[in-house]
Amino acid sequence: MTARMSNPTALLPDAMKGIQNIFKAVHQGGAPGPVLELVHLRASQINGCSACVYGGIKSAQKNGETDERLHQVAAWRESDLFTDAERAALALTEEATRIADRPEAVSDATWSAAANHYDEPQLAAITLMIGLTNMFNRFNTITKAPAGPTW
Repeated sequence: MTARMSNPTALLPDAMKGIQNIFKAVHQGGAPGPVLELVHLRASQINGCSACVYGGIKSAQKNGETDERLHQVAAWRESDLFTDAERAALALTEEATRIADRPEAVSDATWSAAANHYDEPQLAAITLMIGLTNMFNRFNTITKAPAGPTW
């Protein structure tokens, strides 16, 4: 696949500066790094963003995630490889990514499950990661950003 254009954030460097500050805040929010990696990967799978799935897998591996768990993210409900806290974050990711699928974008039950495992700064970090991932998924799918080492 050939990209329609360069990534919008590469063309507008001031936009990337702001995004980088949000990523910095996300990683200072106290949410476990592996959870942030799983959230990113799951949202990217749902949105069909091959560039973000590729990049997410590479980043997760670089940060110690196992291939076995990465292969199970798409079917996390049927897998015994994820903790209850990770499951809560993945459920939150799915509902927040699929906001048009139900009247209440994120159900109270899903939010409560996540809040049982994460404090407010951690939830803020997870929520921001979900939002940033969805934003980049949209940039990449709109512009047809290819997956692979050049990403």
